[in-house]
Amino acid sequence: MINDLASTLASRIQRIKPSPTLAVSARAEELQAEGKPIINLSVGEPDFDTPDYIKEAAIKAIQEGHTKYTAVDGTKGLKQAIVDKFSKENHLDYALNQILVSCGAKHSFYNLFVATLNPHDEVIIPAPYWVSYPDMAKLADANPVIIKTDFANHFKMSPAQLNAAITDKTRIIILNSPSNPTGIAYTPEELKALGDVILQHPGIIVASDDIYEHTLWNHLPFTNILNVCPELYDRCVVINGVSKSYAMTGWRIGYAAGPVKIIAAMKKAQSQSTSNPASISQYAAEAALSAGNACTLAMKKAYKERHDYLIDAFKTMPGFKCLPSDGTFYVFPCIEGVLNQHPSIKNDIEFAEFLLSQAEVAVIPGSAFGAPGFIRMSYATSMDNLVTAISRIKQALGR
Repeated sequence: MINDLASTLASRIQRIKPSPTLAVSARAEELQAEGKPIINLSVGEPDFDTPDYIKEAAIKAIQEGHTKYTAVDGTKGLKQAIVDKFSKENHLDYALNQILVSCGAKHSFYNLFVATLNPHDEVIIPAPYWVSYPDMAKLADANPVIIKTDFANHFKMSPAQLNAAITDKTRIIILNSPSNPTGIAYTPEELKALGDVILQHPGIIVASDDIYEHTLWNHLPFTNILNVCPELYDRCVVINGVSKSYAMTGWRIGYAAGPVKIIAAMKKAQSQSTSNPASISQYAAEAALSAGNACTLAMKKAYKERHDYLIDAFKTMPGFKCLPSDGTFYVFPCIEGVLNQHPSIKNDIEFAEFLLSQAEVAVIPGSAFGAPGFIRMSYATSMDNLVTAISRIKQALGR
């Protein structure tokens, strides 16, 4: 008889951890509910409301009775809008059977991993990385292979690093540009150099995470690895969504485009997990993608202004070093100098706890992203909040 309930849990669940970004955000919200004036710079979520024309499309869908199951892979209208988006914005041609709509870009990645990874396959992930990549690989019984990048090289994986990490077990290479958490983007030349390495290793899938495409302000226009290395078309899966671009995080719509065989396998996995994404959200996403990017431009302008403020602020704060971002709504300052000045704070995790308790500012420690000695700050909040947060941090450290 099994007396220990924990021993009945699957080993795969015991080798992963809950999302640290969601955990910090939840803790900040708890403190706010208790009346604490917490400024939450932990959450990666636009502070803008979903545009009215998108809401109206959802209301119309409800009124017209589009409240039933849809095809597992999404409505024909939304899939066509995604095909048109790829053609117009990215110069990539896909057919409807090369598109899968899922419950967010995270779900798209999960489907990809479940559909393509076997036990002990390897997934190459440059660090700093989005927190979910390694754990989703583990859930698929694969092994994450972390390539550490550094501040001096702008957190970019070099072709030599990539080539050295590839083995006969490598199955997927993840590219996220611009990146969460660093905000740094690869140039077309850098993507081409990485693509040239991947081309030498048939059988490896490239997973291109383009979720921050519309928040890019450097290295324009946005470049996907397929734009500079089209030879990878038959083994590249492009993942995107409407959450970040259109302030639709709660609507839960992401999508993937790729080779027919891989998309079909991902669809099969989705058919036995969630089935279709919410029908109402799909009609809203179709409206978002079909109406152009005027709203995304306005959001990007605000993000850039907030970014510039933070970069200038860090220049005046002893112990901080921060690279300017190329996009997203994150900065990723190095705090090693701060830790050296305050030996009672031993690492980035303790520093994040210090800021939450002493400055009432919530940030994510860099260790969560595979980069100890850094913190991630989201500026998807008002300029007033950012000014107050910087003031509080200075005061707390001064004390």
